[in-house]
Amino acid sequence: MRLPPLITATFLERPNRFIAIVDVKGERLRVHVADTGRMRELLIPGRTVYITPKKGENRKTAYDLQLVRLPRSLVSCDSRLPRALFAEAFAAKKMRPFAAYRHLRPEVAFGHSRLDALLTGPAGLCYIELKSATLVRNGRAIFPDAPTERGRRHLQSLMEAVVTGHNAAAVFIVQRSDATSFGPNDKTDPDFGRLLRQAKKAGVQVYAFTCRLTLKSIQLYKSVPLLL
Repeated sequence: MRLPPLITATFLERPNRFIAIVDVKGERLRVHVADTGRMRELLIPGRTVYITPKKGENRKTAYDLQLVRLPRSLVSCDSRLPRALFAEAFAAKKMRPFAAYRHLRPEVAFGHSRLDALLTGPAGLCYIELKSATLVRNGRAIFPDAPTERGRRHLQSLMEAVVTGHNAAAVFIVQRSDATSFGPNDKTDPDFGRLLRQAKKAGVQVYAFTCRLTLKSIQLYKSVPLLL
């Protein structure tokens, strides 16, 4: 998918989880951060970031934080993108694990959760929950980078879908290209890791995909092995 026009900036600080302060040619700007994770390893003062102008009546900022420049890679900081990336790849028939499904319906309710997608086709129904991962340590992408009650609830709902006879999958979209494997961040949220392993044993499919990024586009790149 194409990215909107980007403006180069320097990250200064993050006063709260929704706002970052950046410098653009000597001007301090407040920008929206569309990812509630901590991102402490990414958002380091002095680091180059890329922002994009945004308009909206109820917005409190005129920009969104889009990308972070690391020494060897770019990282997308928009946790809203995995839905669009998954839908784009599915429509292009590039999601091999889901080749038996024909249609995608976004944002569906199941149990006590609102899940990201429902796939339908000859294989029946498959409930999908998408998670954005940005943290990589020693080549291993890990999720979450902050405790996530919502994420644990989603895993419970996916297991409930399997119990009722449907298919279900947790899909982790690593919004960078330099990860070679994926696993849960047990140190930060041990309960999420426990539930993820339990879900997989219960029949929930688990996948992780990296992304290929440039300053103009982002797309799903390749699947990486799970280290659970």
